[in-house]
Amino acid sequence: MSKVAIVYHSGYGHTARQAEAVAQGARDGGGEVTLLKVDELTDMDAPGWAALDAADAIVFGSPTYMGSYSAPFATFKDATSKRWMTSAWADKIAAGFTNSGAQNGDKGNTLIGFVTLAMQHAMVWVGQDLLPGDNSSNGSPDDLNRMGVALGAASQANVDAGPDVAPPPSDLRTAEHFGKRVATITARFAKA
Repeated sequence: MSKVAIVYHSGYGHTARQAEAVAQGARDGGGEVTLLKVDELTDMDAPGWAALDAADAIVFGSPTYMGSYSAPFATFKDATSKRWMTSAWADKIAAGFTNSGAQNGDKGNTLIGFVTLAMQHAMVWVGQDLLPGDNSSNGSPDDLNRMGVALGAASQANVDAGPDVAPPPSDLRTAEHFGKRVATITARFAKA
């Protein structure tokens, strides 16, 4: 069983719902999952850091604010430099997800930031394996990967909708699919 740590920030609860969907998918893929909020990783000796160090895969998550990941996630990112100095996360699987109020909202920039963080740590990135959904006259907003993102899982939540109704079910199913992919790839990589 692969160990998958999901470390994320959620300002209004939408990204937390997405994190829970990624976690469910990872469990469905045979992963042992640990969900960690970046705001709770302030002490470098906190058990959450040990869980990240012990994980086979680390999945990064943050809302996209003003075209990038949130300030709390950036604080976490900076704190990972202590792991970088010892190559503690080298060769772990890495992946990422994000949510924003806009259909695009420059989510790609947030995911590229996660890729860059993973590459700094010499991790191995896993992207989405779904073709874009809702991109033809036969498509629907209910399609998986309706955001059409390849780098990771992306979702959209209307800014006036609470996390009880947003992101929509198709985006949460996309996140579940992505979590399962990460766990499956991690298990395969661990066997190699």
